[in-house]
Amino acid sequence: MLGMSVDEVKEALKKHHEFGYRGDRDVSLAPSDGQTLIETDARFAPFSYFERCWFQFADDKLYIITINLNPEKVDHYSVFKTLCEKYGNPNQLSPRKSQWSDEHVLMSVERPLAIKYIDAKAFYEKQDAANVQKTIGEQNRDAFLEGL
Repeated sequence: MLGMSVDEVKEALKKHHEFGYRGDRDVSLAPSDGQTLIETDARFAPFSYFERCWFQFADDKLYIITINLNPEKVDHYSVFKTLCEKYGNPNQLSPRKSQWSDEHVLMSVERPLAIKYIDAKAFYEKQDAANVQKTIGEQNRDAFLEGL
């Protein structure tokens, strides 16, 4: 669950073998910015619907979960349809991504077949802190699209 600590996520992953968690060798730390990443590989877990999964932490709190699904076991349309039935139509829809959101969580289904859960507050705080300006190419693309 979003907001869990690194240790809580490790313990949860040990209990759920479908994620393919193998222990601390799946964990990396970027000490300069206090971010931790757990990457798992479930491609060899015979009953798992997952492939690779990433759990991103900032300040020891889980704020992004990315789960790549196995396209041989489940398809994009089935996942999209199920989420629409459960949560209604997405707030944002594009050929690459469908996104549902509220004030707490951003959830998306992305192509080819990944589900992403993001702690909205932590994400927007990190985005604001980065305050990255758009490149000239991005600015030109935006200007072109506005002119359509």
